[in-house]
Amino acid sequence: MATAAPPTITTEAPPPAKGKKKLIIMIAVAVLVLAGGGGAAVVLMKKKPAAAEGEDGEPVAHAVAHDPKAVPVFVPMDPFTVNLADREAERYAQVGITLEITDAKVGEQIKAFMPAIRNNILMTIADRTAGELADREGKLQLAEKIRREASRAMGVEIEQEEPEVVDEEAPKKTKKKAKKKAAQVLPIKAVHFSNFIIQ
Repeated sequence: MATAAPPTITTEAPPPAKGKKKLIIMIAVAVLVLAGGGGAAVVLMKKKPAAAEGEDGEPVAHAVAHDPKAVPVFVPMDPFTVNLADREAERYAQVGITLEITDAKVGEQIKAFMPAIRNNILMTIADRTAGELADREGKLQLAEKIRREASRAMGVEIEQEEPEVVDEEAPKKTKKKAKKKAAQVLPIKAVHFSNFIIQ
């Protein structure tokens, strides 16, 4: 009877994997792409935007200039539902507001003054008509008024805005601009609308 030969055991090492080389190449490419993108982002962030000019040639102020290194602090508020000042029809606004503040300490102050802040914001919105809030300019004016009134509720003394003076004697009723003062620093840097519905 013939006996079967015992199986042979080989001790050769398996050939080197080609997948490791591909993996190393892919990681190197990804690192290069990320480094290039990061460099481009730094260059773009360092560029200062050109100041936009209005119709009269003066620079237009933007809502808020942000320091790219500073982390913003936001305080979201419960939504507001307010009857508007329209006399011809029952109109109301549903407005979501988030306050951008200077630092986290101000956030604690806002929590302490929240009832007074909400009151001032409600009164500010209720003074407006649907027509005043329909366009972008009306919303920007409302945001600035809310910023001032919310700061006032926190006990900050707000400087009075000087109204524009209309020259009655001029043929085209030109407006004389009041002297501009340095912008007052308030604890609330900006007001952001998270939703804005008028019905």
